[in-house]
Amino acid sequence: MQNIKCPLVALVGRPNVGKSSLFNRIIRSNKAIVDPTPGVTRDRHYEKVVCDEKTFMLVDTGGIESGGPDKMADLIREQSWQAIAEADVILFILDGKEGIMPEDYEVVNLLRKSDKTVYYLVNKIDGPEQEQLLLSPFYELGVEQLWPVSAAHGYGVSTLLVELTGNLPTLQQQVDLPAQTISVAFIGRPNVGKSSLINKLVGEDRMVVSEIAGTTRDSVDTLLSKNNKNYLLIDTAGIRRKGKVREKIEKFSVMRALNSMERCDIALILIDASEGITDQDTKVIGYGLERGLACIILLNKWDLIKNDKKRQKFLLEEVDRATNFVGFAPVLTISGLTGSGLNRILPTIDKVNRQYNQEFSTGQLNRILQGAVEAHSPSLHNGRRIKFYYTTQVATKPPTFVLFVNYPKGVHFSYHRYLTNQFRSALGIDKSPIKLLLRERQRKKYG
Repeated sequence: MQNIKCPLVALVGRPNVGKSSLFNRIIRSNKAIVDPTPGVTRDRHYEKVVCDEKTFMLVDTGGIESGGPDKMADLIREQSWQAIAEADVILFILDGKEGIMPEDYEVVNLLRKSDKTVYYLVNKIDGPEQEQLLLSPFYELGVEQLWPVSAAHGYGVSTLLVELTGNLPTLQQQVDLPAQTISVAFIGRPNVGKSSLINKLVGEDRMVVSEIAGTTRDSVDTLLSKNNKNYLLIDTAGIRRKGKVREKIEKFSVMRALNSMERCDIALILIDASEGITDQDTKVIGYGLERGLACIILLNKWDLIKNDKKRQKFLLEEVDRATNFVGFAPVLTISGLTGSGLNRILPTIDKVNRQYNQEFSTGQLNRILQGAVEAHSPSLHNGRRIKFYYTTQVATKPPTFVLFVNYPKGVHFSYHRYLTNQFRSALGIDKSPIKLLLRERQRKKYG
C-alpha cells in the first residue's frame, strides 16, 4: 500500500490584490467570495486541483485585517512565516495597478530566506500591452522572475500553471505500508490530546510499533499492528482557536490538518469536553465530508465532566446539532488521561472501515432502488415523469453508486436525500458516508 502526499500551494498577499479571484480562476469555479471589501474571505477555502495529471492542494488564505497601521507589518510578517512553514509552494501576489507597497518588500525579504518554491505574481495585468508599463516597477524587488497575470481575465494563468505543475516539489510522496493498512488522522485543536491519545493507544496494549519519519511535516506517523490488523496513525498540528487580532493569520492553521485528511481513510475529530465543539471543528468535518472521508468524533477529557450529568447532556446535544450533516459519524466519549473508553476506538475504526470499503451486487442495489421508487415516486419534472432505470456500484471509500435516470437535474435534493437514506437503511451502512450520483441514461440513436 502507498500513502500519497499532496503538495500544498498557498496564495499569499495583501488584501484586495486578487487572491480569491485567482483561486477561482485556477479551480474554475466560484467557491470563494469576490468582493472589494477588505477581509471579505470569511471562511477558509481549499480545493484539490488536478492539472496536467499533477495534483496539488490550493489554499486561498484571505486578507489580513490589522488593528491599525502600526500592526499591519507585524501581521503580514507573521502570516508570511505561517505560509512558509506550512505550504510547499508560495504564490505571492502583488497588485499591478496599485504598485509596490512597503509591506511587499518585507514579505519578499522573508521569502528569500526560505527554501520554499516561490512564484511572484503581478496581478491585474490584462494583456501583453500592459506588461511594460505595469510590470517594470516591480523589478525593484530584485526577484529573479515576475509572472504577469490577470485573475479577472485569465491572462498568463495557463502559462503559470504549466510552470507550477511541471516543477511541483518532490515530497516523500509514498511510503510502503502493509496491505489493508487503515490510515487514520487525528484532527483537533492544540492541547485537545491528540499526541497523548496516540501514545496511550500504542503503549497501553504493548502493540508492535514502527515509526515512519518524514511523511508529515513536524510529526511522525506511527504504524501500529494489533490483532493482525495494521493502522497508520497520523498526528497533526493543532487547529488553533480564533483570536481577536490573530483571526486572519490563522488561515494557515488548518493546512496540516487538510494535508493529513488527504492522506487518510478515517478522520478522528477530537473535541475537548471541557470546551465543546467550535466552528473550526465543524468546518474541518465539513471538508472531510466533501472529500468523502469516514469520520469518528471523539469527546476527549470526558473525565473532567464525569460528575456533571447536566454538562454531559448539553455537550452531547451540542455536538449532535453541530454535526447533523454527518449523522453517520460515531461519537465516543473517552479520556486519554485515565484510559476510559480507549478500548472502543480500534473496534469502532474497524466497523467504520468495513462499511467504508463494502461492495454490493448490482441485483441487490436495483431491488433497493425499485422498492424505494415504488414506495415514494419522484415529483414530475416540467410535467414529465422521472424514471429511474438501474443502479450500480462504481467505487468504495466511500461506497459510491451511480443511478441512471432520464432527467438527473429534475431530481429534487429532498428526493436525493430520501434515496440516500433508503440505501443506507437497506444496506446497513450507518457509520460511513455513501455517495449517490445521478447520471442521464444515453438514449438510443437510430440512424
